[in-house]
Amino acid sequence: MIDFLWNLGSFVIALGMLITAHEYGHFWVARRCGVKVERFSIGFGRAIWRKVGQDGTEYVLAMIPLGGYVKMLDERVEEVPDELKDQAFNRKSVWKRIAIVAAGPLANFIFAIFALYFMYLIGVPSLKPVIESTQLNTPAAQIQVDEPMLITSVGGNTVRNWEEVTYALVGHIGDPEIDISVSPLSRSSDYSDTETTPRGTHYTLDTKGWQFDPEKESPITSLGLGIFRPEITPTLGLVSPDGAAAAAGIEVGDTLVALNGEPYGEWDDFVYSIKSSPNQAVQVTVRRDGEQLQYKVIPQARENDQGLMEGVIGVAPTQAEWPENMQLQLEYGFIESFGVAADKTWQLVVVSIKMIGKLVTGDVSVKNLSGPISIAQGAGSSANYGLVYFLGFLALISVNLGIINLLPLPVLDGGHLLYYFVEVITGRPVPEKIQEIGFRFGAAMLLMLMSIALFNDFSRL
Repeated sequence: MIDFLWNLGSFVIALGMLITAHEYGHFWVARRCGVKVERFSIGFGRAIWRKVGQDGTEYVLAMIPLGGYVKMLDERVEEVPDELKDQAFNRKSVWKRIAIVAAGPLANFIFAIFALYFMYLIGVPSLKPVIESTQLNTPAAQIQVDEPMLITSVGGNTVRNWEEVTYALVGHIGDPEIDISVSPLSRSSDYSDTETTPRGTHYTLDTKGWQFDPEKESPITSLGLGIFRPEITPTLGLVSPDGAAAAAGIEVGDTLVALNGEPYGEWDDFVYSIKSSPNQAVQVTVRRDGEQLQYKVIPQARENDQGLMEGVIGVAPTQAEWPENMQLQLEYGFIESFGVAADKTWQLVVVSIKMIGKLVTGDVSVKNLSGPISIAQGAGSSANYGLVYFLGFLALISVNLGIINLLPLPVLDGGHLLYYFVEVITGRPVPEKIQEIGFRFGAAMLLMLMSIALFNDFSRL
């Protein structure tokens, strides 16, 4: 329940900020184009707060925080007094109408830049993209890894952490090949984190048959890249309160000694044995305060992704500290942060557009569409990690909101822009009847996409 309320609160805050930025873009440009704005509303439905400003605009905060709108004076919607007709939206030139409509998505991009600006100003703790192996019979198998290797570029773009590697790989889904550059980690101190020219050995990976399910794996591991992880120790760092281990008496800080009388070797072997014993008693030997203790544990059964039952006992090990030369603090100065934030926003725009294109071509399944539930979970988890991660999440969603609104669906800003550009070319407005047909088609398409996204959300719960 607490997680639900946290996710919901984070979602409302995030969506409220993004909607406010979007609608304020329309509002600000409309005012400067001489259009009278009658209402600026954040949310739909019954108003929980309202105020009429000195400018005559009614500012509203409504009950349902799933959108917002700016109501402008428009003769197509209602009767307009003669003395106010010069302030009506429909009376403005086509270029002013284009500017007003485009200002909403543009405000989302500007918001993303500012969110990332403060993120980089505060500083983002990151991990360098270091691999320690590659898997056989995968696209990455050709990469030679004799020591920890640092990924320096993907697709010709310099990458500094695993997040950037992930975004870069996602942008190449469906491509027949991907260029990756790697360099020995031992030489990474010779390079600057802000370098734009790829360094190291270059590989062209054959990805014609590369496919992965983002719900089950990351593009990194599915490509065959073995992510470096610090050594796993046998000391337990987590014991779930409602798990089988806790019920048996095992505690955080206990050190694994043996399983069914066999000495503990590797964590993966221990996990395999537990998974292979659903609802079957196992004997776990641990060391606590210098004393060895034995516990009878019955792993709880759960269904895995393949539909098979496996055992779980609700424990996790501790890991050694990350080596200092693999840690990275992405932090920039007051001026430099603007350039970095703008560049990052552009990268997000490019990746997002590529993903939409791959949805159209079928390279990416519609199962990957996410709706409000997934966004709420993302908002909650990012806020839980801290302000800098929440700012990064806001930037990502803001960019996506801006791009989605630019899609040429008549109910969206992009659809209105399409009509206005047709008007620029033909010299006359698109007929009302054609616009009405377009709005109905756009509403049906948007409803279909939202239905798919919601279905995907519920299937992931």
